[in-house]
Amino acid sequence: MLLDAEAERVLRARAKHELRGRMRSLRATIPRGALDLRSERIVERVLGSARWAAASAVALFSPLLDRGEVDVRPLDAAARARGLTVLWPCLDGEQPALRACALDALEDRGHRFAEPPDDAPLGPTAPGLLVVVPALAFDGEGHRIGYGAGFYDRLLEGLGARATAIGVAYDFQLVAEVPVLPGDVAVAEVVTDARSIEPPAR
Repeated sequence: MLLDAEAERVLRARAKHELRGRMRSLRATIPRGALDLRSERIVERVLGSARWAAASAVALFSPLLDRGEVDVRPLDAAARARGLTVLWPCLDGEQPALRACALDALEDRGHRFAEPPDDAPLGPTAPGLLVVVPALAFDGEGHRIGYGAGFYDRLLEGLGARATAIGVAYDFQLVAEVPVLPGDVAVAEVVTDARSIEPPAR
């Protein structure tokens, strides 16, 4: 018997929730020192990518190191050395946004991750923005599993064709398939410590 759309959505959401928990547990078993070495390889791969070379501005994220996220902060200095504007994500109310500020100006604004201050200027929205995106898991289609709040899905949907997203993750975070739900936004490339994956064109 075929499932109706709502039943399928519920099953996909349940599967995604289960996979999210498993990937969080898996990542938590890896020592931070080992993750730092893997992060360095990921940063090297991003710096060598064609999308990085073509970027007119870069949006990074301040990693939740206690949760084992990839440390992409070294990309800040590399971007500024090229004269690129560096943006950081923040929540303006419940709406995700990107603001320009120095790495050492990021601060705790009560949302668990370090954000730009309230008076930091909003980032440029011209084409050529490269957004570096974290996740708990990616698949070969560029679909991702985050923490479940939909922050990057809303951000990327709002940016539309003006931005290109690169997902960064450790190679052990790649899975065969991520259950896709309405509103999920895939990335254009996935970069791990072992490889770069270019999903099929959509």
